[in-house]
Amino acid sequence: MKNKLLTGLLTTLLFSFAIQAEEQKVRHMDDECIEVGQWQLGLALGYGERSNPIRDYDDIPIYLAPTLAYYGDSWFFDNGNLGYTLADEELFSLNLTTSFSSDSAYFYRWDPSNIFISGTSQLSSTPALTSRFQAFGAEPEPFFNELEDRKFTLLGGAEAFIYTPVGIINLALAHDLFDVHSGMEGKVKWLYNLSLTDWKFEVAAVANWKSEEIINYYYGVRPSENAYWSERYRAGSGTNLGLELTTQYIMNEHWELLFLVRYTDLADAITDSPLVTESYANTYFIGTAYRF
Repeated sequence: MKNKLLTGLLTTLLFSFAIQAEEQKVRHMDDECIEVGQWQLGLALGYGERSNPIRDYDDIPIYLAPTLAYYGDSWFFDNGNLGYTLADEELFSLNLTTSFSSDSAYFYRWDPSNIFISGTSQLSSTPALTSRFQAFGAEPEPFFNELEDRKFTLLGGAEAFIYTPVGIINLALAHDLFDVHSGMEGKVKWLYNLSLTDWKFEVAAVANWKSEEIINYYYGVRPSENAYWSERYRAGSGTNLGLELTTQYIMNEHWELLFLVRYTDLADAITDSPLVTESYANTYFIGTAYRF
C-alpha cells in the first residue's frame, strides 16, 4: 500500500511536468492569489480519510473540508492560522505566523488539522531502546491501559517563501506557544503549481523535523498506560518526509471538483514507539467544492 501510493504520487508529479511541456495555455500563479481585503470562503463536500497510526485509535473520516482566509495589507488569517507579513517582495516573502501540529490530530477527531485539510506534512538521534529489545527477542507483547490525553497546542514562529521558476520553497520554524510540550518544529517544503484550462494541479514534497520534546509528548508512554514501556521508550528528534498532490477541476465561477492525497513517511523516532503500529500515515479526499 505504502509503495503503491508513493509510486502513484511520483508518477502524477512527472505527468504534471509533461503536461506543462506540451501545452502552451498555462496561467500564471498570480492569477490565483487571494484579493487583498476580501474574505475567501469555501466548503467541500465529499468523502476522505486520514489514516491513524496510533494503537487502538480508528482512522479519521472526512466529510467536510472548509476554507476560510483573509489577507489584509499586513495581517492575515488562513484556515485557522494568524500571521503578520514582515516583507513581501517579488522573489520572497517573510511572515510571523501560527500553525497547527499534525501530531495532536491523531488523538482528537475535531482537531483543526482534521478540519482544515487543505492546509496553508529519515532523521533520528540515538536509537530508541525498543530496537535493542526487539533484536534480542526479549520485549513483551505490548498491552496498554486507556491512553491519557495528549493536549492540543498552537505553534508560533516565522516562515519564508522563496519564489523560483521551478516552484515555491517554503521554510518554517515554530515553537510551542502554550508550553504543552515546549518543543519545536521545522519545515522545508517545495510546491509547484500548474494551471491548464480548467484544471489546477499542486504537487509538493516536504520534510518536517520535530524535536525530542514533541515526539516524547505525543508518542511516549505514560506509566499509567504501560509501566514497562514508559521506562524503556525514549525518543530523540526526527523528520517526517511527505509527498502531496491537490487537483481541482473548475466547473464554473463557484463550483469545482476537488481531489487531494498526502503521504507521510514517519520518522524512525516515532515508529519506534510501541504506541505506533504503522510506519506511515496518509490522507485522501474527493468531493465537490463551492466557493462563495
